[in-house]
Amino acid sequence: MDETRKDGAVIAPDRAPLVPVARTRGARMAVLVGPQQGAPGFVTRRFTLAPGGRIPAHRHPAIEHEQVVIRGEMVLTMDGADHVVRAGDAVFLPAGCAHAYANLGDAEVEFICVIPHTPGYETEWLEDPPEGAHTG
Repeated sequence: MDETRKDGAVIAPDRAPLVPVARTRGARMAVLVGPQQGAPGFVTRRFTLAPGGRIPAHRHPAIEHEQVVIRGEMVLTMDGADHVVRAGDAVFLPAGCAHAYANLGDAEVEFICVIPHTPGYETEWLEDPPEGAHTG
């Protein structure tokens, strides 16, 4: 669907399956709401990060992120500074901010990430993929 919906939508979890994220270990992502659902301005995504999971350092020169941790606890590195974030915490990552994620605990982490819908999604990887990373 390429047009903006005039009515709302409820998206059940089984309509937005989690898929492995390339260059990461233990990270999965699903688009909950975005252009396919008729949302013109933003994309809302759900991420999970398994115990021992890692998303290596990267940045998006022109795209900000707003995130809310739904469950679990992880280390979020922003521009070289480590922050322990846990369920209920909200995060703002301005465009160009280098960020990485590590789940050092025994429980899966889940967070919601909202980004602006743009024609391109440039990612600059600052680290190599971690050992055991998904290559797809």
